[in-house]
Amino acid sequence: MRAPTRGEEATGTRRSRLRIVVIQALVLSLFATLLVRLYYLQVVTGEEYTAQAASQSVRDIVVQPQRGLIVDDMGRPLVTNRTAWVVSVDRTLLGRMGGRDRREVLNRVATVTGEERGTLEKRLVTCGDEGSVSGTCWNGSPYQPVPVATDVERGVALKILEQPEDYPAVLAEQQTVRAYPRPYGVNLAHVLGYLSPITEDELDQAESDGDASVNGASSVGRAGVEKQYDAWLRGMPGYQSVAVDSMGRVLGEDSETEARPGDTLVTSIDARVQGVVEEQLAETIKTARATTDTVTGRRYAADSGAAIVLEADTGRVVAMASQPTYDPEVWVGGISDKELATLYSEAAGTPLLGRATQGQFAPGSTWKPFMTAGALSNGYDTDQLLNCSSAFRVGNRDFKNYESGAYGYISFAKALEVSCNTFFYRIGYDYWRRLGSDVDDVDARDPLVEAAKDWGFGGETGIDLPGEASGRIADRQWKRDYYESMKDYYCGISKKPQDADTSDFVYKFAREFCIEGFAYRAGDAVNFAIGQGDTIVTPLQLARAYGAIANGGTLYEPRVAKAVVDPDGKVLRTIDPEVQGTVDLPEKTFGYIDQALAGVTRQGTMSWRMVGFPLEEVPIRSKTGSAEVYGKQSTSWVASYSEDYVVVMMVSQGGTGSGTSGPAIRAIWEALYGVEGDQVRPAQAAIPGTTPPTELPTFTRDGSVLPPARSSSRKKDQR
Repeated sequence: MRAPTRGEEATGTRRSRLRIVVIQALVLSLFATLLVRLYYLQVVTGEEYTAQAASQSVRDIVVQPQRGLIVDDMGRPLVTNRTAWVVSVDRTLLGRMGGRDRREVLNRVATVTGEERGTLEKRLVTCGDEGSVSGTCWNGSPYQPVPVATDVERGVALKILEQPEDYPAVLAEQQTVRAYPRPYGVNLAHVLGYLSPITEDELDQAESDGDASVNGASSVGRAGVEKQYDAWLRGMPGYQSVAVDSMGRVLGEDSETEARPGDTLVTSIDARVQGVVEEQLAETIKTARATTDTVTGRRYAADSGAAIVLEADTGRVVAMASQPTYDPEVWVGGISDKELATLYSEAAGTPLLGRATQGQFAPGSTWKPFMTAGALSNGYDTDQLLNCSSAFRVGNRDFKNYESGAYGYISFAKALEVSCNTFFYRIGYDYWRRLGSDVDDVDARDPLVEAAKDWGFGGETGIDLPGEASGRIADRQWKRDYYESMKDYYCGISKKPQDADTSDFVYKFAREFCIEGFAYRAGDAVNFAIGQGDTIVTPLQLARAYGAIANGGTLYEPRVAKAVVDPDGKVLRTIDPEVQGTVDLPEKTFGYIDQALAGVTRQGTMSWRMVGFPLEEVPIRSKTGSAEVYGKQSTSWVASYSEDYVVVMMVSQGGTGSGTSGPAIRAIWEALYGVEGDQVRPAQAAIPGTTPPTELPTFTRDGSVLPPARSSSRKKDQR
């Protein structure tokens, strides 16, 4: 092998030096680049990155506001707040644990809280993520600990706090939840309503509307005034910024925006009256269930009921009770599937349904005063006498009296006193024969239907409670619409041979309905005249209409709320009664009906329940009703009023009107005016300031009697 020459060695040396220079240049350029970048980061953008780093170590936690109180018209608390222990899990810390440690922690939490671990897992999933379950998933801030158990026992919370090594990532803290003081033992569940967590859709809608009063951890009103006035009650959430370390552990507070408590809702409910009404309704149903129906030999089912007290000349709700009811406390801390199923269960009586505003029932004879008003405005007069026979034949069927026998030829006033069905059958038949015997004429005039609509039936009253039912006026148009919607079903039955599952009645009815189910016949008209058939009303609709008789024709939108007051005591809003409509009748017609209903109390169907009551000092007008329902027992009604109040009670499948509901109606009137035996003791009145009227009725020139002038015997707006 040849040795390199001196020239070749020099060339190699130069190449080596060149490589070193190049490498040095590269290294220097890299260092220069790093220095420039470091200068850029430290000097040019240093403040920006410092702020970003600081923000990553600070988290915002939502501070929920205390929800506003709900009080009665005397300031007694109906719904308040109390502190409860809440167990939460920090998902950031939990996520940094190994799978085994994570499971052990959740198993311990499940054991002490009495929850299933699977349920806890579902609550930790963010709504919208894969595997999230609506109503269970976490809808709040991803940086906020997730509540997994609410209203736990104090001992459970202390165990978690005292043993942090066994419960890493688990917090126990006190939060506010709804409480129900129950003055005078009131329940009032259907009026108050309840809360539940906000849904994804609701949160999205709130964010699109720019509503900052709710967040993912909010609870919102779902029924009653909790829902109707939710925007006032909920308050405004605050925000707390906390510094955390790299493990997500809280190091300290950074800043805080205080939450603003919700406003107080003042209602027109009087807790003392409400307590009496609830007690009387429950006792009436209990008594009815122990009473035997003399016709069937079975005890009354008395499956539901409602009772209402309104202010006659404002439409304000003083008391409102429904049965079956439920404990509003069941919603606090989350309701179980079993409890929720019970609230919707028909076997349990569907307790979530408020019968006062959502229940719909045939009104029976309590309907007759409004039919009287319709007749006296359309061709009949107070001097007219009609035959109160024991039965009235329409076609080949006899329509009979229910609560009364045969009284011969009597007036409207006497017909109301004794609740004569055949008297009103004749009126309904007369209008049908003269104005609507053509069954194809859907637009045929019917003065009794017109009267019912004038008094507000067939439409919502406008009460400030959600979910109100509208009732139903079963007129010609309704019957035609119902036929069109059901004819395929019934014609399908009638066109096939009768099978073992179809009773003779159903098969015969289906055949008749298929042929002429659209026809509004004389039988429909006479049933309508006495509040039977397919016409249905809510107890609130009936109470509002009797209020219009009492006040001379004004149909108010009933109101539960009176005012909204902020936490400092400033009145933010007064909620005044609103007029929905008026009934245009001559004063003498109002006076005539008023005195006829006074006769019902004094010597008519309600008189035996009012023996010894001081009617001279506290005049009470009333009307009883026993509505027959196919396949069920009769619905008991009593509607009554004074100068000041309207009191209505209904018991479904409860028997006769005065027989079942009469004693409770009397007891409520006694409480309202402070009646003891045959004496009136105003100091004992449930509402301070309620006194008997001081003026006698006024007589017009034609001899009819007008209601007494509104002397404001009760200090309503000063209570």
